[in-house]
Amino acid sequence: MSFESAIARLGGTSLSVGSMEACSIAKGETLADTIRVVSGYADAIVIRHPKEGAARLAAQFATVPVINAGDGAGQHPSQTLLDLYTIRQSMKLDGIHIALVGDLRYGRTAHSLASALSLYDARLHTISPKGLELPASLQAELAEKGMQITEHDSVKDVVADVDVIYVTRIQRERFPDSASYFNVASSYRITPELLSPAKKHAIVLHPLPRVDEIDPRVDTLPHAKYFEQSKNGVPVRMAMLLQVMQ
Repeated sequence: MSFESAIARLGGTSLSVGSMEACSIAKGETLADTIRVVSGYADAIVIRHPKEGAARLAAQFATVPVINAGDGAGQHPSQTLLDLYTIRQSMKLDGIHIALVGDLRYGRTAHSLASALSLYDARLHTISPKGLELPASLQAELAEKGMQITEHDSVKDVVADVDVIYVTRIQRERFPDSASYFNVASSYRITPELLSPAKKHAIVLHPLPRVDEIDPRVDTLPHAKYFEQSKNGVPVRMAMLLQVMQ
């Protein structure tokens, strides 16, 4: 919806492939063929796909610009641009301390944001369930760029020291049963009590949708910036679309 809102505000229109069951993909059409066809219908393509690398593949066959709106557990670059924009509204990006909380193995928003923050001499603090840590390959890549990464067992360990707490959804499907999920998820929940020692200027972000990761009582605190973050997706994506179609 944010991309649709963005192009509408720019004076353009949007087309959607609709549900997978109703389009030619359900009949066996390849992604390459779909992209070739859609390139004849539009001036730009925004693609969200469950498989990592799909956007890169689409760009190889498209004759119009392709924007990656999320590919599996890979990257989510447009989300990262609005994340950076939201942080910049509250503080300078250079030298900040940011905590990434939740599913960091499959969370594509965390992957993209971590990569982008390596350009700003940021210090990364990671808090995640066992088995859902930031991928080793990404950690190695960030370390080569000089980024300092510190793993912690609990948000409590860093809440008083960080400038940004970036919360991601812990996906229930990664656990063998509901009991295991709730036991883990509850230990990573952000509450007003947890935030009491936070810096005055510290902000809490979440790419949304949230489930139970952030207590609704946090919504009224000055630290809560996730709905503003979501709103920022429209002007940021307007800028992206305008840039690729000029």
